[in-house]
Amino acid sequence: MNLVCLDLEGVLVPEIWIEFAEAAGIPELRRTTRDEPDYDKLMNWRIGLLRERTMKLADIQNVIGGMQPLPGAVDFVSRLRERCQFIILSDTFEQFAQPLMAKLGYPTLFCNTLETAADGSISGYRLRQQNGKKHAVAAFKSLGFQVFAAGDSFNDLAMIEEAGNGCLFCAPDAIRRDYSHLRCADSHSELLGEIDRFLGK
Repeated sequence: MNLVCLDLEGVLVPEIWIEFAEAAGIPELRRTTRDEPDYDKLMNWRIGLLRERTMKLADIQNVIGGMQPLPGAVDFVSRLRERCQFIILSDTFEQFAQPLMAKLGYPTLFCNTLETAADGSISGYRLRQQNGKKHAVAAFKSLGFQVFAAGDSFNDLAMIEEAGNGCLFCAPDAIRRDYSHLRCADSHSELLGEIDRFLGK
């Protein structure tokens, strides 16, 4: 049985932290896992910066409420569902993702959880597990699935390589250069073509 595992931000929806950075006028928050491979370092830095600026979870959620999926993503999800099962493996947080999942038709999502203080500020985060994307793919393989994985950032590389089938999606030049053995799709139609190749269509 075949299963497709996709990253969320940069593949189906815009990068949430970049959208919030623009809306809040905090350009430093444009830094994402495309730029920083150490996720714990990145998140602790983000939380510290939010604390300095007295920004709370609700401020980010207000921006997310106005976000839409990437152009073509809703049609892509519909066409993908006609072909096989798929699941989203993301390092985002359930408190961020829910409005966007509604706009994508509620696909299955594995992600992480934010911790908040009494005043609504973000105080920390809980990973589902360390290197969760890779471990999820390994678990699916142990259940007999043939897995295809795709994503755009440093934190997607382990799941793509664990899957043994997959590609990058609109990845930045540094990742393309350092992981030139991986194919890269630059549109949802190209990504669907890569998935069709995996499915033998």
